[in-house]
Amino acid sequence: MRRLAVLSLVLLSGCFYPASRGRALEAKVDKLTADNTRMNEELKQAREQLAATLPRIDEKVVEVTKALESLESGSRRNDADIGIQLQKTVEDLANLRGQVETYLYKIGELETGIGKLTTDAEKKQLTQQGPDALKEAEAKKQAETLKRPEDKKEFLALAQEKAKAGELPLARQLYSEFMKKWAKDPLMGEAHFGMGETYFTEDKCREALFEYGKVIQDFAKTPSAPQAYLRSSECFAKLKMTEESRLALEELVKSFPKSEEAKTAKARIAELDKAKKKPAPAPTKPAPAPAPAKKGTK
Repeated sequence: MRRLAVLSLVLLSGCFYPASRGRALEAKVDKLTADNTRMNEELKQAREQLAATLPRIDEKVVEVTKALESLESGSRRNDADIGIQLQKTVEDLANLRGQVETYLYKIGELETGIGKLTTDAEKKQLTQQGPDALKEAEAKKQAETLKRPEDKKEFLALAQEKAKAGELPLARQLYSEFMKKWAKDPLMGEAHFGMGETYFTEDKCREALFEYGKVIQDFAKTPSAPQAYLRSSECFAKLKMTEESRLALEELVKSFPKSEEAKTAKARIAELDKAKKKPAPAPTKPAPAPAPAKKGTK
């Protein structure tokens, strides 16, 4: 059992990524980051301009208020003077309002641009990490809007339901959350097995083996433990690791002799033994070389 668990852990390896393509993507991300920095600086300047304009608007409001108050004592000045002052104040306010609207529009445009640049940069970085990283990130965002049950069994059932529906990245997100929230619960074994199944469905045997290995090593009493052995054998077989595949089957029969999975394991071991005993085909003899032609014959 220990050997199987160790092998599962050893098989964990990162995805290989072409260096030239990685450098190209890094350059694009650097450019997006530079553009983001520039737009942030422009946004800061626009906000400073707006902040400088707002006090002037307040001053004009005070002027208008005073002008309106002066209407009550019209005897101090004639109607023409009051009209001219009000007209000038109204024009100043209109100009200031136009400046504010311009700044607000510019700020909105810059914030939209920064948001787009940030999103593009995140996508580039995720793409650089691997073809599935973007799907995992999208699943994480989708999971943010998904209502979670408070009950642990219902939570696990939701993750299993999403996996069964083919929403594998979302299911993995839910399984991960379950593992963090109920780290010491016996149901953790089923969560690890479910996580392994999502990887197995995508033929990601190394990742699946890690999860199955956790079940076998830490949660041997969970209901899915026999299946974890069987799946491990299948993963090893896909990785052309025949000896390890057989070892998983033997451990399954030894640990759970009365299970249905043990019956399957015995049948597969018998098939392996039969294939091993089958004699190798005899090497074919080379065809004889044609006899040399005799002299004087056509």
